[in-house]
Amino acid sequence: MSELLSNRARAALPGGVSHELRYRDPHPIYFERAAGAEKWDSGGRRYLDFKMGSAAVLLGHGHPDVVEAIRRQAQKLIFSADCHELEIEWAEWVNGLFPSAERTRFTASGSEATMLALRLGRAWSGKERILRIDGHYHGWHDHVARGSKAGSLQPNSLGIPQAVTDLIEVCAADPLAVGNALQDETIGTLILEASGSNYGCIPIDRETLGAIQAVTRTAGVVLVFDEVISGFRWSPGGRQARDGLMPDLTTLAKVVTGGLPGGAVCGRAEIMELMNNAESRNGFSPPVSHKGTFNASPLVAAGAVAAMPHLATGEAQAQADTMAARMREGMDRIIDEVGVDACAYGDSSVIHLHFGHRSLQDLSPAEIRGVSPDIIGAYRNGMLERGVDIMSFTSAVTSAAHRPEHIDEALDAFRGTLQAMLELGILG
Repeated sequence: MSELLSNRARAALPGGVSHELRYRDPHPIYFERAAGAEKWDSGGRRYLDFKMGSAAVLLGHGHPDVVEAIRRQAQKLIFSADCHELEIEWAEWVNGLFPSAERTRFTASGSEATMLALRLGRAWSGKERILRIDGHYHGWHDHVARGSKAGSLQPNSLGIPQAVTDLIEVCAADPLAVGNALQDETIGTLILEASGSNYGCIPIDRETLGAIQAVTRTAGVVLVFDEVISGFRWSPGGRQARDGLMPDLTTLAKVVTGGLPGGAVCGRAEIMELMNNAESRNGFSPPVSHKGTFNASPLVAAGAVAAMPHLATGEAQAQADTMAARMREGMDRIIDEVGVDACAYGDSSVIHLHFGHRSLQDLSPAEIRGVSPDIIGAYRNGMLERGVDIMSFTSAVTSAAHRPEHIDEALDAFRGTLQAMLELGILG
């Protein structure tokens, strides 16, 4: 069935997909339904889901409260491009949970959230250039393309103007490197993944984050935490709440919507109020323009508000974290058993796997991300063939719906995949 659907897709969609990471040779697998920590393809085959909507679905697929809220809202108002009470309630939840959040503005995606945060940073600082950290990911738009691939200063796509690329400076995730870069007084904003590059694939510890925060305060630049994945996942208030950090602005998506399409920017009131229509600066009112037809769509807001009471207690995060720890520990045991140079690691409810070394110690970001595409492909395909769908690269995420039996089943698939890779000579 997936092959037939893929043939249709290639005639209708560029490459047959709507997102480049969904491409798979010879064809993607097409999914029809999901429940909890499981999903089923168009042919009826069951898979354990460790992708969970690209980390958006923390409560598990089809949480009854979220589904019921969407159903009720669809009967009342699907969309009218007007203000509605649910957007207020949703923002109140975000403002109450995130330390940096005094005001919240909703967007239609995570990429749009980082675009808006950078516009706000430039407007507040009065400086056009931004600093970003090597290899950190902030969406697909032009203003974060340079430096998104670890170890490279080249944009990651054709079609990006050199004039935009020239506005982006890149440095290592190191307070000294950040301080040196901020000697350039044309830089007014720093954006980074609070989790570390690629939701923690290249970890960043609390002490380093705290030191970088202090450097930005001294330099007077706007500090933006990208918590698109870590927000609500690392804790109800993201990594910043868990580790006692305070950025100026925070970008959110994925879990903040209850797993529905959308995103948000929250932060200091004095910066966020630049979007207030009643304010005026330099002839602009509002000083910072932000539109978006589907921002805070009633259906999305309904699902998000229904999810918030479950996300606010921390119980969902604790369950997901426990299952991820069980998975990482089991993977390391199997790695030792089969004798492969690899290591499993990760923070919160994320599982990362590195091939080639037993430890990340002394490895550069480029080396951590430099695993052979052949190894990555064989690993991903091996897990999928054994009924386990993982996230991007070699990573995985858990949810509150994952249980020990799911983890143990996935570990059996992991063992079989590594053994097959050894037999095929893909791993030495």
